[in-house]
Amino acid sequence: MTFEPPDTPAEPDPVELVDTEFVRRGHTAVLGVGVHRPSGIHGWWAAPLAAIGVLVAVAPLVLSFVPSSAAVHKSRCTAYDTSVNPPVCTARVDEAIEYALVPADAEQVEPRLSINGATTYDTKGRIYFVTITEPKISLLDWLVTRDDAAARFLSHHDKYGDQTAQQLTQSGQQQMRSAKDNAVYVALKAAGYPVELKPGDVVVDFLLCLKANEAGTECEQFSPADKLLNPGDHLTAVDGTPLKTVDDLPPILKGISPGTSVEIEFTRNGTPMKGTIETIAAPNEQTQRTIIGFRPIDTTTVELPDGINVQINTDLIGGPSAGLAFTLTLIDQLTEGDLMGGKKVAVTGTIDLNGNVGAIGGLNSKASAVQQVGVKYFLVPAAQDQQGWPDTVAAARKVVGNDVQIIPVATLQEALDALVRIGGDPVKLATLPAT
Repeated sequence: MTFEPPDTPAEPDPVELVDTEFVRRGHTAVLGVGVHRPSGIHGWWAAPLAAIGVLVAVAPLVLSFVPSSAAVHKSRCTAYDTSVNPPVCTARVDEAIEYALVPADAEQVEPRLSINGATTYDTKGRIYFVTITEPKISLLDWLVTRDDAAARFLSHHDKYGDQTAQQLTQSGQQQMRSAKDNAVYVALKAAGYPVELKPGDVVVDFLLCLKANEAGTECEQFSPADKLLNPGDHLTAVDGTPLKTVDDLPPILKGISPGTSVEIEFTRNGTPMKGTIETIAAPNEQTQRTIIGFRPIDTTTVELPDGINVQINTDLIGGPSAGLAFTLTLIDQLTEGDLMGGKKVAVTGTIDLNGNVGAIGGLNSKASAVQQVGVKYFLVPAAQDQQGWPDTVAAARKVVGNDVQIIPVATLQEALDALVRIGGDPVKLATLPAT
């Protein structure tokens, strides 16, 4: 038996580097052969480059655990010179940024409504109400969103004032109850149903913003009342005169000049309190009118006709800004015709008992939420540009560009007219509230 030695492995082919110029001419040429050992300088750079790579990978994770309050602050006015109109800030304090006001969602109103005891009509159009949220943020969150016009950064005072989280939630839910009551009253009255009103207490909704920052994203100066009052406070007397309803307030202030200090009696979370506030002139009004510097919650309640029941399920959503959206959806269901003409329309704005549409907070963020869900039309309060608020109609339009058509309205009738212009059916209303 014979054995043959195994074949000797062939020498590896040389590594060919192809000259692209020769390839273009239909030729190839060997430019180099073999694999060369890297020079020492390559090894010298390896360690720092690896360290930088690790740092880049780890830094976002680390920053996501660092609260924004550790490094980011904002200025707030704490004292005012009220001898001029508007008042001028004379003292400031730096406060850590802890929260961000950002878009939450835009969702249909109709699934949240329940109407019993009245004739209703189904339509293809849909109205969306819009929500925002104010979560705590990390330093990474701030870095990522600091130039986003749809976000606003808040200190603890911006979000809570002197309230606790529980008190803030209760105040927001009370505002929502008021918004629903107003919507039910206005819609049923417009649809021809007899409804009655029962006046309620004077409750602070929010303190007026007298000056926004240059970018229009933050309030730099609130009314002097901010030093004493918080949202949710119940006013019981002004300048020694008892208050029962918000209608009692204008006659008391009529004989008082702006800049005059008045004593305010109120309750906070059931505890009686009092203090003095320097009054101001109502901003953006041709005729001078003295005000305390806050907007009240409409606490009037509605008594429906026997047999009619209207429910609006809002879960834990707070605030009054869905009032106009609720009103339009109720009218759409209680009357013949399709208000939206089969379209999807987002709506924000408070509604009062006279059908006036009021300003809301976080318009930039709400516009962004509408854009994200793909709704093309957005009805907003025209009053945004009359309150000195950071979120103006122009600022909201910059956020969404041409993706969303933003339509300012001042009254319920203007909202109905705007819906007709985008293709909705004219709806014959029994009686519109007086404006």
